[in-house]
Amino acid sequence: MPHHILKATKETVHLGGFSHLLEPALTVDSGDTIDVETYTGYYVYDKAPPEFLTPAFLDICQNLPPERKVAAGPHLLTGPIYVQGAEPGDVLEVKLEAITPSLPVGFNAIRAGWGALPHQFHQPALRFIPLDLENKITEFPIDSGIKIPLKPFFGILGVATTEASRNSIPPGDYGGNIDNQELQAGTKIFLPIFVPGALFSIGDGHSAQGDGEVNVTAIETSMNGTIQLKVRKDLQLTMPIAETPTDIITMGFGQTLDEALELALKNMISFLEHFIKLSPEDAYVLCSLAVNFRITQVVNSPQKGVHAMLPKSILPFDQGINFLIESKK
Repeated sequence: MPHHILKATKETVHLGGFSHLLEPALTVDSGDTIDVETYTGYYVYDKAPPEFLTPAFLDICQNLPPERKVAAGPHLLTGPIYVQGAEPGDVLEVKLEAITPSLPVGFNAIRAGWGALPHQFHQPALRFIPLDLENKITEFPIDSGIKIPLKPFFGILGVATTEASRNSIPPGDYGGNIDNQELQAGTKIFLPIFVPGALFSIGDGHSAQGDGEVNVTAIETSMNGTIQLKVRKDLQLTMPIAETPTDIITMGFGQTLDEALELALKNMISFLEHFIKLSPEDAYVLCSLAVNFRITQVVNSPQKGVHAMLPKSILPFDQGINFLIESKK
């Protein structure tokens, strides 16, 4: 399959949201792989240390064309990528083959009025955090002896919808700002497609994040990755599903954690019914016995997230979603 390189430039990134009106940054065929470059920190670049800045990133921050500014979200995304043959109702399979921080520093920001404790921590704060890329750790606070392993992932993986402008902050059925730390290299995510070409965008690199992302941000990091995009006409989904080397993941997004958990649970029951051929009641019981429900994030207003993790090791086979699809034919 062909391989592409997509650098982040002021012509290939967009700011603040998703839109089907954006000119694609790249057109690929289903099955192609792409080396993709992403930057983060558009709104804090003027406060950043030199090692956070590159000439290309500065050019983006200072000269991004107005038509590439989509909505009021803070995220700088690379794309969109147009996938030939993708049509509404299909599913886009995104295989995350490699994810690597590109710079030895990231940042964490507390935003006034945001986060899990906005009344207690109401003063804005910005910290740039050095990354030890060789040893894949960071120490925080500096000189504290607390070593955090780097587990890089992309916070945003999403496709365009029929809306002309969609803010990048809330996640949804299109993916977007999922902020799920499980989506590391070796993972696949399956996204419903809403417009021709899918128009996939990626960004919001995180080097480390706890479940919940409680103060609004992780270690926000400019990130490079290698991805493969496939159009799946043999799948129908209404919400994203992911597969890690060890688990099947369903997701739920809602204005409360109760709503998000209920949706993640219903989506897992639906998965077990459709692919494992369990009855709804047996699927419900299995979720109580063996599925782990975790808080994805509580800060991407107005949508909080919960994800359900089904260990593949408990199934009579562990080949994953593609095996389950083939076994149904």
